[in-house]
Amino acid sequence: MENEWLNVGKIVNTHGIRGEVRVISRTDFPEERYKIGNTLYVDMGTEHIPVKIETHRKHKQFDLLTFENLHNINDVERFKGNLLRVPKDQSVPLDEGEFFYHDIIGCSVFTVEGEELGKVKEILSPGANDVWVVKRKGFGSDILIPYIPSVVKSVDVKEAKIVIEPLEGLF
Repeated sequence: MENEWLNVGKIVNTHGIRGEVRVISRTDFPEERYKIGNTLYVDMGTEHIPVKIETHRKHKQFDLLTFENLHNINDVERFKGNLLRVPKDQSVPLDEGEFFYHDIIGCSVFTVEGEELGKVKEILSPGANDVWVVKRKGFGSDILIPYIPSVVKSVDVKEAKIVIEPLEGLF
């Protein structure tokens, strides 16, 4: 089932000839997920193949990984283009006021006055704080909501509802 897995990253290519893969991370916890000895699962469409992390290093915008017993480019070539995942029950505990991307994406956004603005369609991480991209209800350009306390007043992931106090000139 799709909902039983959390995406960690996508294997976009191989790197060299010794079984290293290039991963574009989709996790907030790369230092946790890519620890040596951890098991991740390559989603091959019909099955999830377990792979144990042997090495991890950063290179440009990529995380480079090798897996135990897969030390040749021919061993990992078949993984290109596939997602790395973990079972949902291996989610990392969060502090108060922290959320997983998958908890926020799809939530409806309302102003403090009760006006529905739209739904969060993606989250950008440009630097100091995340920016939630809201697809407007109806039509119009997307709204960018900075995830800061002066703007985001409440988040209820169970109800999939976010209440904001828009900044002047936000939309």
